[in-house]
Amino acid sequence: MSETPIQPRGESLPARQARIKRLIYRASYTGMKETDLLLGQFASRYLPDLDDGDLDMFEALLEAGDPKILAWVQGDEDVPAEFQGRVMDMIKSFRIKK
Repeated sequence: MSETPIQPRGESLPARQARIKRLIYRASYTGMKETDLLLGQFASRYLPDLDDGDLDMFEALLEAGDPKILAWVQGDEDVPAEFQGRVMDMIKSFRIKK
């Protein structure tokens, strides 16, 4: 008797891959060159390895807008509580490849 593979919780693999591709695209074309470079490279490097909750956080962060994201990353403004956590810490410590 063959067993049916257990479907992991969350999105199906094709849906997850499509979501990651969409987020990488959005992160690479935010509107400001500085955030395009930072978030685009970060997304390409780390999004495939993030869990669904972290992907949700990254997507919410993109909705906050470029000027805010840049101010938070540069330390010009405090990061609001809803964006504090692992993803923001990873972005703050990420270094752009030239």
